[in-house]
Amino acid sequence: MKRRTLVLGGAAIVASSVTAAAIWPRRHITVAARTFDWKGTDFVSGGTKSIAVEKLPAPLFRTRPNCVVTVVQTVGPCHVNNIPTRQDVSEGKAGLPLRLAVRIVHAADCRPVENADIEIWHTDHRGIYSGREAAQMCTLGDAEAISGLAFRGRQLTNENGQASFLTGYPGWYQGRTPHVHCRILVEGKELLVSQIYLDDTLSDIIYGEHPDYIGRPARDTRNDDDGIIPEDAADHIFDFEKLDGGVLSATITIGLSA
Repeated sequence: MKRRTLVLGGAAIVASSVTAAAIWPRRHITVAARTFDWKGTDFVSGGTKSIAVEKLPAPLFRTRPNCVVTVVQTVGPCHVNNIPTRQDVSEGKAGLPLRLAVRIVHAADCRPVENADIEIWHTDHRGIYSGREAAQMCTLGDAEAISGLAFRGRQLTNENGQASFLTGYPGWYQGRTPHVHCRILVEGKELLVSQIYLDDTLSDIIYGEHPDYIGRPARDTRNDDDGIIPEDAADHIFDFEKLDGGVLSATITIGLSA
């Protein structure tokens, strides 16, 4: 049986199986460094169109998750309504293929939350959001971005509290560290709006070496000086696994207080 390695805060677990000009004040926080023995060219380019999601291995989550309450964070100006339920949210756009999987639990006792409606949204490889309803600062007036809903989607969690999306690694934009927004409803009631973050070391590798991201200027904001990322950011950063075929897998456990 193949051994799979999940990279998380400074260690590894082995298992069998847009312009948002600096309107947020900056502050210094400490995020534990991780080690990735990967190159940007190890991953597929050109988006998800060549990826058969049904052939990807099941998401690998931490055996012992940190069942803590995920911090509420701003919804931001880039949210739009009427997002479709779908697994592949890329709409054929370029980027490093990313299988993004979440596990939603009750923070008090780690019980999975079944049939939670989770919505995600993030930028494309250029750091631009999609959607006609999004603020101009989010789409930068890009006609292609405005006309679609790329990198936005919804899923219902299964009996294990899990849902997964096929997307692309988000690009950076001015004033923010790279992140993925999420909104969670249970029985029609909104229980959480938050943001999940990407590891700085991994982002350096992707932005500096992957063909879909090179050529842009160096990003101006990292996790340790972003104005919105929680001061204790360890539980808000994805864990990662490099899958065969050049797909990146990201997992996170989200804890609900209610």
